[in-house]
Amino acid sequence: MHEIGVMIEVVKVVENFAKDNGVSKIEKLVLQIGELSSMVPRYIEACYPAAVDGTMLQDTKLEIEVMPGNGICKRCNKVFNIIENSSKCPHCKSEKWELLSGREFTIKEIVAC
Repeated sequence: MHEIGVMIEVVKVVENFAKDNGVSKIEKLVLQIGELSSMVPRYIEACYPAAVDGTMLQDTKLEIEVMPGNGICKRCNKVFNIIENSSKCPHCKSEKWELLSGREFTIKEIVAC
């Protein structure tokens, strides 16, 4: 599980941001994680308490927004969810598509008190 190492780095980034911007307390951290990302949201949630223990984020709430794994069909130009449609365009059944979203792992928002 590489999520713990990633979350420790996220905590460092957020703490540096807070320090640079004069923020002393953070209420909530919002992450965006793509369906096709190598990060597993439930593992992120599970390791979050350990990653923030003893840091300024210790009492913060974690919110995760799962971003859909969308592609655009190269044949008919329709946007579709890659996972829900087993990597085939539901409109024309083509398997040729370009990834639009779904690999994200982003700090979307830091809510200060």
